[in-house]
Amino acid sequence: MKLQEIAIEHRTQTRKTKPMGLKSFVEKNSMFIAVLFDVFIVSFSFLLLAWYKPATVRVVLPTYSNPFVVFLILWIVVSYIMGKYNLQSFKKALHMNITLTLINFIIVSIVTILLFALKLNSYSRMIVFGTSFLSYLIEMIVFSVFYSLIKVKYKQEHQVKEQNNIYIDNRPLDIVSPVVDKTKVYTAPKTQTKSELLAREAGESVLEYFSEHVNIDEKNVSLIATTTPFNVANLSSGIRTIINLKKVNDMRYINKFFEAVNEKLPDAGMFMGCVETSKQRYRRIARKFPAFIRQLVIMIDFTLNRIIPRLSGLQNLYFNITGGEKRTISKAEVLGRLVSCGFEIIEYKEINDLTYFVVMKTKEPEYNLSPSYGPIYKMPRIGKGGEIIYVYKFRTMHPFSEYLQDYVLSLNGYTAIGKPADDFRLTKWGKFMRKYWLDELPQLINVLKGEMKLVGIRPLSKRMYQEYPDDVKEMRVKYKPGCIPPYVSLLKQGVMASIEAERQYLLEKQKNPISTDIKYFKLAVFNIITNKIRSA
Repeated sequence: MKLQEIAIEHRTQTRKTKPMGLKSFVEKNSMFIAVLFDVFIVSFSFLLLAWYKPATVRVVLPTYSNPFVVFLILWIVVSYIMGKYNLQSFKKALHMNITLTLINFIIVSIVTILLFALKLNSYSRMIVFGTSFLSYLIEMIVFSVFYSLIKVKYKQEHQVKEQNNIYIDNRPLDIVSPVVDKTKVYTAPKTQTKSELLAREAGESVLEYFSEHVNIDEKNVSLIATTTPFNVANLSSGIRTIINLKKVNDMRYINKFFEAVNEKLPDAGMFMGCVETSKQRYRRIARKFPAFIRQLVIMIDFTLNRIIPRLSGLQNLYFNITGGEKRTISKAEVLGRLVSCGFEIIEYKEINDLTYFVVMKTKEPEYNLSPSYGPIYKMPRIGKGGEIIYVYKFRTMHPFSEYLQDYVLSLNGYTAIGKPADDFRLTKWGKFMRKYWLDELPQLINVLKGEMKLVGIRPLSKRMYQEYPDDVKEMRVKYKPGCIPPYVSLLKQGVMASIEAERQYLLEKQKNPISTDIKYFKLAVFNIITNKIRSA
């Protein structure tokens, strides 16, 4: 039998379908089985610890049944979000064990907070924390065994696949001069264009959207799918457009990636990419989970993938486990990062539950080495004598939002009260804090430092300062800014009305400095208490 016939027979045998047995079922449903294992392990651990307590059947089980269901749901949800059940995604058993440890730590932390916050002193700490610890120990053993079996099967399948892809020469071995069958027409496989590749990977809608801005098939357009700056830096020279199909959510070093793109592109070069925004992510979660646990899943996902990556103590551990993938990020933060890295926003659009953006290189990156993520941040503002002071404020916007002020104003301008209209940079809690002036409270730190007063002109940014008339600018720099601006006292909101309020205040202050501040303070307190004026 010739080698070619042997190869064909071997391929035919390997492609024959076999009835699904228990082994095949386990291999194809490893995630489902891992969840079942987890449910059994946690339930077994709880029952074993409850058995040691007196009156187990009569007292413990009826009392703990509902809290245990909540605990089990919490355990499964956190484990699912952290990717514990997708065992094939772990490159090494060590990575899986670290993930199990982190998940157990997170669950214990959440349970501890709930116990103390809700004052649930009637529940046995031995049963509560013992269940977590015992489940963790059993998991380490069971999941390690399950992981090793799956990895062995994966390696075998990979080896078989490589063997089946071995190239077989069409020439029989016993013929010295090969005889070519001229009746057969041999055609080389068609090479797909960049447009076809883009449509295949992202869809026709994305192809149409990007094609509105650039000819995809031009030589100076580079189509990539990567999350590392290294791959961008190694692109060929002469590129004017970079299209990246990997989501920003999966990048560990987002700004470094954007900076690498900036360096590779010439001035006015185009960069296109995509991100799953936090709103889109929560909509996806809402479709995936039933209503009774939907908010719990969103809350846990927000904590794990948005808060923890910003905590310096847990940041390195989070990125070592996840590799920076599936991070929760807002639209405002992504666009703000792009602007900070030297790009100007051309357009963005939601397609197939992802936000695709088109930006243009207009300058060099700012290389912000200490971005503000915390609840309190400092805004650069013009103080007395024109010097720059840093005004403290509770965060009401997403990180990097300060880079988007010009863009937001160019879209919708100001509201009737002088705030940027339709400002997507604001968070939900930020809107609440602004409504009741709570975001201004940290400015008392500036008052104690002697940089501001309780009553005075608004601390303005450089951009806003340039919009003021020369006579007001000349008077402004003679005084310290204040926490309570004149427009609150005089009920004059809006850009022009606010300027006029400051002009009136400054003219009065030149004549009666102390009495003017007292007068304006009384008026402001009265207007706020009687709800005659709102911050936003």
